[in-house]
Amino acid sequence: MTTPPPPSGTPGGATAAETAPGLLARAARRYRQLPLRSRLAMLTAVAVALAVAASAAACWLITRDRLTEQLDSTLRSVDVGQGYVQALKISCSGTADGQVAFQPTPYTVQLVSTSGDVCTSPDKDPIPAQRVDVAVADGRLDGTVHTTRSADGTEMRVATLHYPGPVTDARGNRIAISVAAPMDQVTQPLNQLALVLLIVSGVGVLGAATAGLWVARAGLKPVDRLTDAAEHIARTEDLTIRIPADGEDEIARLSRAFNSMTAALAASRELQRQLIADAGHELRTPLTSLRTNIDLLVRSERSGRPIPPADKEALLTSVKAQMGELASLIGDLQELSRTPGGGPGGPAVRVVALHDTVATALERARLRGPTLTVTADLAPWYVRAEPAALERAVVNLLDNAVKFSPAGGTVEVRLAAGELTVRDHGPGIAEDELPHVFARFWRSPSARSLPGSGLGLSIVARTAEQAGGGVLLRPAPGGGTEAVLTLPGAPTPPPPDPTPRPEPPGETGAASG
Repeated sequence: MTTPPPPSGTPGGATAAETAPGLLARAARRYRQLPLRSRLAMLTAVAVALAVAASAAACWLITRDRLTEQLDSTLRSVDVGQGYVQALKISCSGTADGQVAFQPTPYTVQLVSTSGDVCTSPDKDPIPAQRVDVAVADGRLDGTVHTTRSADGTEMRVATLHYPGPVTDARGNRIAISVAAPMDQVTQPLNQLALVLLIVSGVGVLGAATAGLWVARAGLKPVDRLTDAAEHIARTEDLTIRIPADGEDEIARLSRAFNSMTAALAASRELQRQLIADAGHELRTPLTSLRTNIDLLVRSERSGRPIPPADKEALLTSVKAQMGELASLIGDLQELSRTPGGGPGGPAVRVVALHDTVATALERARLRGPTLTVTADLAPWYVRAEPAALERAVVNLLDNAVKFSPAGGTVEVRLAAGELTVRDHGPGIAEDELPHVFARFWRSPSARSLPGSGLGLSIVARTAEQAGGGVLLRPAPGGGTEAVLTLPGAPTPPPPDPTPRPEPPGETGAASG
């Protein structure tokens, strides 16, 4: 059995009501696919069309009401004389011997009785009586104005009023007087007005669409420049391009933001390039030394000529030291490249007791400088920071003081009101070198022979900045260097958070086990 095909015009035989949402969705997709200029011009044209249509409709309605009111007032004010009424009664009664003479009038005047009969002059087409006309005749209404059609189909405006005095027809029924005029007195001016409004509206919509397209093109020129610049950067990776940003409008702000973004990207790329170059330079020295020492050891084993024990021990010690320097350099690089706290992949920031962190770091400093005297005066201070990063920063400050202190010297550490001061009695830092001490891989010429990667103070500055504080180095009175690390905080810890935090997965089981 063959299945009849679905009705044509709708897919799958669906009705028009079922396909309407699909048509709307398809139209919306096509609208979204249009260029932004076309959408702006279309929206402008639609908005103007709606405004013009509303204004035209209001104008047409107001004009119609005013013309109708004027016609109604004219019909109510028509004076129908007693003689004209008597002539109508005689003409409609059929008792006249000859033709009854009527005064010419542009209106249709007729008598309406309570029985619904109408009496009109022979030269006018009668207008059927309505219920409201009969109600006026029998006294239930004082008067009425309405629109109806005459016997020949002409639309008429009719005003039915009481006639002064007791007037009845030949049968004795009470009558009322109706005065009517064609509605073309109102409809013809309205039709002309509608045509004019239609033409003006069409011209206005076309003009609005043209103006909208022009405004869209002019307004989107800066966006075109932004697009061209972004495509140029994506194609050439040239971050030096800049976009003119004139004025204070949104496009100018966007241009300035784009220029700032490209400048920041260029600076970041330059810093990255400089970091790679500096890291390569710093890695080259220990790697070269390692390669030289290992080559000597390999050559000794292959040639069968042993190296004297003292020299071999010195070589192995040098290899171990260079490997430690490499590990320290790699650790410092990892610390500098680590995501700041709060970001994806970075450790969480929490309240840390700075005095406890300094106390822990002091123990490590005393081990690294056994011949030094390290004094400490630590007042309680709590800060919000990454615990590991903060400890590393404090250790770097203390290591720097230990490294430059002479044998038997003193390192003074003081923590008060969030200001950590580390003072050594070493050779100090020259005034012209102070602006460079926090730069990556920068090392004082007098410290080139000492171990270190040149990244310690950079890590201190980075940690202080992330915690909302700062760090500085300055010559100490009487010689030496004084490092000051300032961190915002409070002498007492904040109250505990009453909101319970969910335990990490598996922690409960580990505790119970």
